[in-house]
Amino acid sequence: MTNTLAPTRRARGTVLAAAPLTIMAAAIIAPSLPAMRAGFADTPGSGLLVRLALTVTSLAIAISAPLSGIVADRVGRRPLLLSGLVLYAVSGTAGFFVDDLYLLLITRAALGLAVGGIMTAVSTLLTDWFTGGRRASFLGLQQAFASLGGVVFLPLAGLLATVNWHAPFWIYSVSAIVAVFALVSLREPERNSPAAGSVIGIYVLALLVTLVFYMAPTQLPFLLEGFGSGPAVVGAVVAGSTLTGVVGALAFPRLRRRLGPTAITTVSVALMGVGWLVIGTAGTVAQVVAGLLAGGLGVGFVVPNLNLRLAEAADPARRGRVLSGLVTGIFLGQFLSPLVVQPLVQGIGIAGAFTWSGIALAAGAALAALLSNRNNGKETR
Repeated sequence: MTNTLAPTRRARGTVLAAAPLTIMAAAIIAPSLPAMRAGFADTPGSGLLVRLALTVTSLAIAISAPLSGIVADRVGRRPLLLSGLVLYAVSGTAGFFVDDLYLLLITRAALGLAVGGIMTAVSTLLTDWFTGGRRASFLGLQQAFASLGGVVFLPLAGLLATVNWHAPFWIYSVSAIVAVFALVSLREPERNSPAAGSVIGIYVLALLVTLVFYMAPTQLPFLLEGFGSGPAVVGAVVAGSTLTGVVGALAFPRLRRRLGPTAITTVSVALMGVGWLVIGTAGTVAQVVAGLLAGGLGVGFVVPNLNLRLAEAADPARRGRVLSGLVTGIFLGQFLSPLVVQPLVQGIGIAGAFTWSGIALAAGAALAALLSNRNNGKETR
């Protein structure tokens, strides 16, 4: 049963248009990282701080998302989305005007507050509006639109970064346009049919998968620098992971009709493992792209899968809080990625870090498949 206040086509389009602003919000500045490091060379610890300019956004999202969930449940989904869109435009474009690294970090943290609100509101609205197969379809579309944002914005950011590393910050102004549409087209939904279930394992899985996947925007710019690639190439290459993310997310509803949630997760992690192994052993930029395409396909499957599992487990009265936990898991993984991976990078290099991460993911997928088959075998006896 769908909501009695069925969303208009413009309302659905507005919410899906907000999705591209979320997942890749931090990564938009990835092509600028080498130039930023050079520009802030006089700042102590600039090598790590520049990487944190990308991931502090993710930390702020992870910390603020639970608060966003409370606001969504108590105040409403629409006010949360509108305020998030406005803050996104202001804090995102502020980076263009900032020449102090520490002040830049503050604006990036504010951007994270905005993304936490937007992502929680988008996921909650879609799960409020739809049930069953339509819910799976629209959650797949949400991830597809989010990945499509990377396909469009990352190459554009790479091109802008060749002009000036500040220039990509203007991309965040797109949020102001979406905010206008949200103001005139959205109304607060009703909430139906409760459900219950366990969610902690889903949060942990989201954190681990994102931690590994976010090696793409945080480490690849420096790996590709070794291949002699400039910002425009870096933006285009990193966008490869989001291109197949679109494909995977669009295919998710059909895949969900054929496979259970555990099987989909196993396939997703296996694809990421293979992709990261290819990147770690790559000798050319083309091989790096091939690895990213495989990894992106895996992420395109896994994110809507986890979203759907939580939506089915959540009481509508607490749905904002339950789904905000997934946002926390995803973006805490983004923030932790460079910190956790850095010891590997220092010890065995960036390529080695990708190789061993790929081996770990592939081994985890194989173990999950083995345990799943064993459990299925016990059930049929």
